Order: sequence, then structure tokens, then C-alpha cells
Amino acid sequence: MENGSWRIEFRRHCNQVFSLETLRNLFPVAKWLPKYRVNYLQGDIIAGLTVGLTVIPQGLALAHVARLPPQYGLYTSFLGCFVYVFLGTSKDITLGPTAIMSLLISQFGQSPIPGDATYAIILSLIGGIVQLVMGILQIGFLINYISHPVINSFTTAAAITIAEGQFKNLLGLHDIPRDFLNELYWTLRKIPETNLWDLMIGLACLFLLICLKLARNLSFGADEHETSFGRLKRIAGYAVWLVITGRNALVVLIAAVTVGICQSKGFQPFTTAGDITPGLPRFHPPAFELTYHNHTYTAKEISSQIGAGFAIIPILGLVEAMAIGKVFAKRNGYTIDPNQEFIAVGVSNILGSFLSAFPVTGSFSRTAVNSASGVRTPAGGICTGLLVILSLLFLTPYFTLIPNAALAAVIIMAVSDMVDFSLLKKLWQVKRIDLIPWILTFIFSFVLGVEWGILIGIGVSLLMILYPWGRPVITDNTDAYLQLGELQPFQDIIVISLNQGLVFPGVEILKESVASKALSCDSPKSVIFDCSHIANIDYTSVEGIGHLLDDFKKMNVVIVFCCLQPHVFEVLEKADIVNFIHAFNVKDGIRLVSSGILSSLASDDSTHHHLLDDVQLLED
Repeated sequence: MENGSWRIEFRRHCNQVFSLETLRNLFPVAKWLPKYRVNYLQGDIIAGLTVGLTVIPQGLALAHVARLPPQYGLYTSFLGCFVYVFLGTSKDITLGPTAIMSLLISQFGQSPIPGDATYAIILSLIGGIVQLVMGILQIGFLINYISHPVINSFTTAAAITIAEGQFKNLLGLHDIPRDFLNELYWTLRKIPETNLWDLMIGLACLFLLICLKLARNLSFGADEHETSFGRLKRIAGYAVWLVITGRNALVVLIAAVTVGICQSKGFQPFTTAGDITPGLPRFHPPAFELTYHNHTYTAKEISSQIGAGFAIIPILGLVEAMAIGKVFAKRNGYTIDPNQEFIAVGVSNILGSFLSAFPVTGSFSRTAVNSASGVRTPAGGICTGLLVILSLLFLTPYFTLIPNAALAAVIIMAVSDMVDFSLLKKLWQVKRIDLIPWILTFIFSFVLGVEWGILIGIGVSLLMILYPWGRPVITDNTDAYLQLGELQPFQDIIVISLNQGLVFPGVEILKESVASKALSCDSPKSVIFDCSHIANIDYTSVEGIGHLLDDFKKMNVVIVFCCLQPHVFEVLEKADIVNFIHAFNVKDGIRLVSSGILSSLASDDSTHHHLLDDVQLLED
């Protein structure tokens, strides 16, 4: 019989695991693909190509931010597009390189060999595994412990750091240190060495990008009645919209053509991206060893050098992806599955590491372009990925003409929207103490680096969460019960309450507070402890309560615990604490103390006392 039950349970579990519903949840494409309509195709193709025109110049530029050769930005830009089609739950999100991820790679993923991507690729693999495990185990709630002020401050500081790091390219300066303060100092000091040609083309690109960005507000709607002029106006409006949306590609193209014309005349005053390896990357597993200057860096050495990057990069990647997903899901009226999003990002990073990609996440700017372009399903990512692949196959010889100043202009404009100081005013108005983690994150991101800034911000936020548990507020409610007439002035009784759960850091505070209140007079007072707000309790606290009761018994002070929630009472009862006395409510507790029967009960050290026993004694 038992063998038959086991088989039935095993068969039921297999049917559940290998069901069509499980397959649909694991591969969301199985949900939307059967409902796909031909009229969706136009929106997906247009959006996919538009995002492709955006990601190609951004990928080249973000590789500079990550301090890697430009082709790695393109290697990172296409695989996530394909993976997300099958595993993603948002129609709008596009995965690929982002400014935040690139900056973190520049901090944690720098190989001792200049231009080598080994460390960045390892980060992609290990980070992807971390993200995948978080999605499978459904522990994505951990990212909720990173508070919004910390994220906002980190994003703002990172944007400023990225923009500041691009000014040397905008000015055509060389041999500038990489850490923020030294970089700023030497950039200012070397301003007299500015390459005026780089500066001119960079400022021209910035000006054009700003103008095209402002042109988004122009309206080219069709007339109410469709006429030849109305159709022409609508076509012109669409052409302008396409130029505005693809402004990064347009500006980089114009800059590259300018450099090409100068080179054809034998004139090359610009600093360009240099040679770019043509073709697709070779599919191979990441290398965990590296040899440089007759020294072999083992996997252990590489891991120790990356350090906290194995945690910071995957977690911040998920934070960025989830923040973007929630914004656009709310805006467009659908829902996303957070754990499935973790799986999608994790698998993209794992597979990307086999194609020499550094870590990816959701891009806010490209997701906004995707949504505005009328994307209908995640299938738009196929067009984006194909466009990047085609550029790698056929356009890489022309990428060498792109001036670094133009890529710097693209990055500066891309991160400008990330700078947000508006939260400071809200925090000042709503809760000023939350300014502390914001300010500390912001300052230390510049002084020690963004990787330490985010860690310090998270640490301070967690301390602010934990502090109330270690310093619980203990309220004396004796006067309130005196006014209600449930307690008389001549009774040596005090009523106290705790504002939250009781965990071990707060036990000593509780003991000190109870002692100061109960022993402040010549005659010790009995204590009624209102526990209605205690929703949880741990073993160390239980042990502390036992010591508290032992100490107070020696001073002839009685403590009665009232209003215990069932699960809290169950924990205390199982602990079998000597001299533990409880009542259903404060009124019953006062009756117990006033009756005088607790003096005789307190002499019995072998048992703890229950309300039912006490009530029976009172009735007798």
C-alpha cells in the first residue's frame, strides 16, 4: 500500500513538473506566440530596427566606459535580444549593455592585460549563475532591501562619474588616471593640451543630439480629414520621428563620414576608436586562467581580484531590469513575473559569456525607444539582434572611422537623464533621516568609487532598518489605566508595552527599562507587560526573558505577560520558562497581581503558570 502511494505521489509530482503550464511559465514565448497576429509584425520590425540603430553606437561607446575594445560592446548587444524573446515577460524590455553595468565592469572587471576582457566575461558567467539561482529559488525579494534613496543616489553618482570620464575623450586628452578624483584633477590640469579638432566635433555632436532630443516635442499629426497634404504631413512626421529616435546612429554616422572625408584628403586630426576585430565572436567557454608577463593568474587570483563584484553586479543588474520592467508594465497595462525576469537576465549572461560578452541588463533608454516605436511582443528583439550581427559582419571596417569624441557625446547624452536630484526635496519634506544613506552613497561613490558607495549605502540602510529592533521603544501606559479606573494609585503596579517584535538586540534594553521603572521607588512594583504589538520573538529573546524573570524574582518583583499572540505564546510555552505568568489581557493581569495569589505561585520554581490556572484560583 505504501509503495503504491509513493508511486501515485511521484506520478502526480511528475505530471505537475512536466505539465504544459510549467512549460509556459518557464518559456513565456509559449503564451504569446500562439496569439501572434500578422498586424503585430509591422510594429515589432520597426521597433526592433529602431532599437538596433540605437544600440550599435551605444554598444561601441559603452565598451569605452567598460575600458574594453569597441567590438565587445557589440558582442554584448545581440544575444540578450534573442534569449529574451523566449524567456522574458515584458514586451518592452531590451537587454544589452548599459551605462551602469559598463561602469561597474570598469571597476571590477579590469584585467591586468590592457584591452583584455577575461575578467568581464567571467563576471558575466558567474553573475548570470547568481541571477539564475535567484530566479529559480524565488529569492528575488532580497533586492527590496536596497532602498530607493540608495538606488537613486548611486544612479546619480554613477551618471556623473560616467559623464566626467568622457570629458577626456571629448577634449582629446590622453594618459588620464581612471579613479574619479584623480581623473577630474588631471583632466582640468591638461585642458591646455586639448585637441581642438576632437573638441569641435564632440561639441558639434553634443549640440546636434540636444537639438534632436528637444525636437521630440514637435507635433506632426495628420489632419482631421485625410488629404494629400495631410498624408504628406504624416509621412514627414514619421520621417522626423525616425531621425529623432535614431539620433545616436545619425550623429555617429555624420561624425564618421567627416573623419572619412578628412582621411581621404590626407588629413587626420581626430582621435578615433581604432581597429575593431571584424566578424562574430567565437563560441567558447570563458577562460579562468590568464598569463601576462610570465605570470599566470589562476582562477583563485582572478576571483579574489573581482571580489564583491560577483555580488554587486548581478544584484544591481536585476535591480535595474526590475525597475525598468515595472515602469513600462504599469505604463502599458500588463504584468511581469519578477522571478522569470531574473531567469531571463541570468540565462542571457551565462550564454553571453560563451560569446565574449560582458554582463547585460535592461536598458532604460532603449526600452523607452522600443515602447515608443510601437513594439507589440518581445519578437522585436529578433530584428535588433540581427541588425547588430549584420553590423559585426559587414560594418566593422567603417567603425574605425568613428571619433572618440562622438562616442563621448553619445554617452554623455545617454546618462544625462540618469542624474536626478529631485528626490532630495521629497526626502527633506517627508522623512529627513533617509537623506543619510543618500548623502553617504553619493559622497563615497566619488571618494572611494561607485562600488564602495553602493555597499556603504546598503550597509547604512540596513543599520537604519535594524536599529529600531536593537533599541525598541518601551512605553509606560500606567497613567492611561489609572485614568480608565482599571488601576488604582495605591497599587504598586506599572503597565508597559513594546512597539514591535522582540529580538535579541533589544532584550538588554528591555531589562534596563523594566528595572528602572519597577525599582525606581522604595517598594518594588509589579509589572504588567502588554505584548499585543509583539508579532515575533527569537530564542535569544526567550532566554533573555528567562534571565529577566530570575533576576526580578530575587527582588520580589512579579512580571505578568498579557495579550500574547498565539504563535508567540507557543514559543514561550515550549521554552518552559520558570516563573512565566501570562494573562489574556491587561485587565486580567491587574486582577492577578492585585489578588495576591502570585506571591504563593512565585515560590514554586518548578513550573510556569498559565492563565487558566490563575483564573481558576481567582474563582476559588
